Amino acid sequence: MTEPNSIQAVLAQLAENERAQAEPQLTSRQRRARTVARLAAVQALYQMELAGEGVETVITEFSNHRFDADIEGEPLAEADEAYFADVVRGVITDQREIDEAVKARLASNWRLERVDATLRALLRCGAWELTHKTDVPKEIVIDEYVELAKAFFDEAEAKFVNAALDGVARDVRPKA
Repeated sequence: MTEPNSIQAVLAQLAENERAQAEPQLTSRQRRARTVARLAAVQALYQMELAGEGVETVITEFSNHRFDADIEGEPLAEADEAYFADVVRGVITDQREIDEAVKARLASNWRLERVDATLRALLRCGAWELTHKTDVPKEIVIDEYVELAKAFFDEAEAKFVNAALDGVARDVRPKA
């Protein structure tokens, strides 16, 4: 794992990607809020795994303390809090199904438990969206989580996220 980029750098890169391939039904502000929600969902799952906190506790903490706070001295962009909560609750509710979808795309000698906790959170969020948010184009979901992976890891891990989520998308959206 490399030293993570600043949150602002990640958001700027995601905003650039968003312009290249946008969800047409959303405004620019709504797309950015959804991007922040995805980043927060990954952070929330990571926090839940490490601290053993429950889903509602973490959602409430993010809603009450994180979304309106500064990160690295900069205000965090507005988040789509409902989307964030939907992704976090969905991953937890459907974790067995999501983990099976991800495991099907890992090398045969790899177990999901061996994957870094942040990477596991990225994969789970992306796989859940691909499985349950079929109104969101699969390319958007994959691109967003690949860019988030680049914020925390080297290119190799970002390529791994891309390949794994692309495989999940082919499995769960074969005609899309």
